[in-house]
Order: sequence, then C-alpha cells, then structure tokens
Amino acid sequence: MSIIGTTPMIVTAIGVFVICIIYSGVLSFTDSRMLPSYNFVGLAQYERLWNTSRWLISVNNIWLFGLLSVGLSMVFGFLLAVFMDQKIRHESLLRSIFLYPFAMSLVVTGLAWRWMLDPGLGIQSAVQGWGFENFRFAPLVNANTAIYGLIVGSIWNSVGVTMAIMLAGLRGIDGEIWKAARVDGIPAWRTYIFIVLPMMKGAVFTAFVLQCVGMVRVYDIVIAMTQGGPGIATQMPAVFVIEHITDRLNVGLGMAAAMMMLVPVVFLLSLLAFVQWRGRVAKEKAL
Repeated sequence: MSIIGTTPMIVTAIGVFVICIIYSGVLSFTDSRMLPSYNFVGLAQYERLWNTSRWLISVNNIWLFGLLSVGLSMVFGFLLAVFMDQKIRHESLLRSIFLYPFAMSLVVTGLAWRWMLDPGLGIQSAVQGWGFENFRFAPLVNANTAIYGLIVGSIWNSVGVTMAIMLAGLRGIDGEIWKAARVDGIPAWRTYIFIVLPMMKGAVFTAFVLQCVGMVRVYDIVIAMTQGGPGIATQMPAVFVIEHITDRLNVGLGMAAAMMMLVPVVFLLSLLAFVQWRGRVAKEKAL
C-alpha cells in the first residue's frame, strides 16, 4: 500500500486520537463547566477528583470488577481452548457459538442479562414457576450483589475471544512436545499447565492485556444492566466521566477522570509492545 493510500488513516489516527487526547488533557487543567474554558487551575480538578466519594467508589468497583471478570475470563477461556483442542466434532460450529457473544453489542448483552436476572422475568421467576417458591436469585436489585451480576454478563461476553486467542496459542505448540510428554508418562493436565501454558505466554499475555483494556473503559454493559445502580453501587470510571461531561456539566472534572483512565490503558499497551519487542529480539538472537 502506497503512502498516498495510507494518508487518510494516518490523518484520522492523528486527528481523532492524538489531538483529542491532548485537548482533553488540556481541559483537565481548567475550570471548564458546560463549555470549554481556558482558565487554568493547575491540579485542582485532580485534587477534587480524588476527594470525590463517587469517583473513589468507581475506582474500587473497577478493581473488583476487573479482577474477577478478567481472572475468570482467562480461566474459562483457557479451559474452553483446551476443550476445543481435543479435535472434537463440529469444532467450527462450536467455535462460532462461543465467539458469538463477543460479536454482539455490549448493550444487547447487558439487556439480555438484565432480563435474565430480573426477579419478575428471568431465572428467579422461572424457577419459582417450577414450584420452588422460596428460590431467590436477583443480584441486580441488591446493592451488595449487583456488581457480581455485571461480572457474569461481562464474562459471558468476553470469554469467547479469550478462548480464540488461547486456541491459536495451543495450535502453535509443536506436536513433538505432546509425544515427549506421553512417553514420559506425564498426565495431560500437567502437560497443559506446566509445559504448554508457559510456552504460549505470548497468547496469554495478549488476551490478558485486551481484557484489561476492555475493563478499564467498561461503560455500555453497566448502563444497560444497572445504569450504575442501585444507587451508585455499580458506578464505574467511564460512567463517572460521561455523567460529569453531559449530565453534571463539569467538563474539567470529567476530563480529569478521563485522563486518569488513560494512564492504565497506556501502561498496558506499552507493556504489550515491550513484551512483543523482547520476543522478536530473543528470536533474532536465537537465529
């Protein structure tokens, strides 16, 4: 592809991403309210941000949400990849089924799980209709359990793509490894965990970083399932940013929160690039 053909993509990347990020950073140092202002206030917005209880709750929620969602998605994704690696019948069909949730809009995913967890429409209502009248399962209506309902919906949406990345890593393992493990009498589960998994660290790390980046900016599924409630029990940083820029008309504080969200994303992407660079350097030295 010639430089002329790539010019529109370069302009878009610079104009939409780099310039907008810089502009957002500039606004985070101002007292902008409904409209942008260039009355600079230094770090006042950041100080106010970290003294705002709603933001602190958002940060605590994203840690819990991210830890459980990413961790369980990685575990279930690897187990599904191992299952698919057994040369099962109709593998293509099953792979499509597992990947289908990832192809769906997060809004659709959130609405589907909201209905399933609704006490009057979903699982609780169905089980009670079968005669178990004392059965209770409505996590979204309880402030102490609502975030766990979000985690279930998030795992269902993301586990398929994790499986696909892990499966690609598994398929890249030399068949001689498996033959040697069988000759040595190593059980299959130990081969997967202690031999194969360390060898596919590139696929594991890629899946992990993609999951983490998605968790930092999670918004759609929260709005669709709980709208940040009950109360602010499932408030997330992205929800905080959008609310303060649009509803609360506090652009300066919203941009400060957005820049704080950008920090872990940049760190994770930089770490991914560094690991890939180290991998290429190691391969070149090996050759």
